[in-house]
Amino acid sequence: MAGIGRKKKKKFDYYDAFEAQAALCVKEAKLLKEIVHDFESAAELEKELPRAHAIEREADGVCHSVFEALLPDFVTPLDREDIIAMTESLDEIIDMTEEVIQNFYMFDIHFMHEDAKKFSKLIVRACEALSEAMVDFRNCKKASEKLNSLLVRVNDIEDEADALFLNIIRELYVKECDNPMCVSVWTRLFEAMEDCVDQCEAVANKMSMIMVKYA
Repeated sequence: MAGIGRKKKKKFDYYDAFEAQAALCVKEAKLLKEIVHDFESAAELEKELPRAHAIEREADGVCHSVFEALLPDFVTPLDREDIIAMTESLDEIIDMTEEVIQNFYMFDIHFMHEDAKKFSKLIVRACEALSEAMVDFRNCKKASEKLNSLLVRVNDIEDEADALFLNIIRELYVKECDNPMCVSVWTRLFEAMEDCVDQCEAVANKMSMIMVKYA
């Protein structure tokens, strides 16, 4: 009989893909933190660019797998637009984090601002909370207290980042007012770092909206 002996193709697990993306967010964030804390010179930083890009390429591969799986898939665990939004939003975190690393090199910075170390820690914390939340997200239709608390944690970290950014930029303009180039460069760098945390919050908010949608 036709079909006997054929192995059924394993169904693509979108939640596994989300978890893989979130884990790569953590990996890229930890690389940023390592670069910031071990900084010697922009020239030395050039050696780290391939590492950052390799993580970004791996993340792109996960995205492509999701989109390829979606094309023929008529029965998905979430609406297609929700899967696409989650995939693209998570990928954006990795892209933004790599961009921060590239900016440190492109702007040829000669010293590492102490507050950049604080910001890099916030990015790692936000990504770790998001990654931990993603493990429970596969049960998003039965939202748990743990999942909710992790998403709230991401929002709390974003609040910390906002406060840190406000103080950093003010301090830059007060203490470095005679060095407009320094103010301009570090403002752009800190804006890029804050964007990373903002994007983590955006993903957490998307997760919350999906949970409400399917409640």
